Amino acid sequence: MNTDEALELAEKLVKEWTVDRATPQPGRLDLTLAKPDDLLPAVAALRVQRLGYLSAITGIDLGLEANALEALYHFCSGEAVVTLRIRLPREGAAVPSLCEMIPSAGPFERELREMFGITVVDLPDPGKLYLPDDWPDGQFPLRKDCDPQVPTTATGEGGR
Repeated sequence: MNTDEALELAEKLVKEWTVDRATPQPGRLDLTLAKPDDLLPAVAALRVQRLGYLSAITGIDLGLEANALEALYHFCSGEAVVTLRIRLPREGAAVPSLCEMIPSAGPFERELREMFGITVVDLPDPGKLYLPDDWPDGQFPLRKDCDPQVPTTATGEGGR
């Protein structure tokens, strides 16, 4: 299957959960899902057809004006890259865990939770991945409103 065929198949497989599509560059297809609950069935549809592997999960802070975040799930199949996008509110953002289907999703999901404050429901290991244990609650380093001057340790020494 060539790149275009893989992208066409991916689009057909997740069509019932998709509200928008974009082709940011050749060989890439971004599909926006209607809601977080659509993630598991969309990923299952791709996996049943063995259409790629999960290469990364990333987050985007769309800014205070948009009052939204996005979670992006990147699947690769040869040169084809399919990204499932989910727009989330800044407050109460939550997505289901893929770990039961894709165990290697765990570190990506922990990073999403830790850096953006997106709750990952049923995450098997919710422990911190990168930040120190005494990092202040409610401070998410990759959010645009995070104040880098806030002390990062209980001693207020910025982790030095």
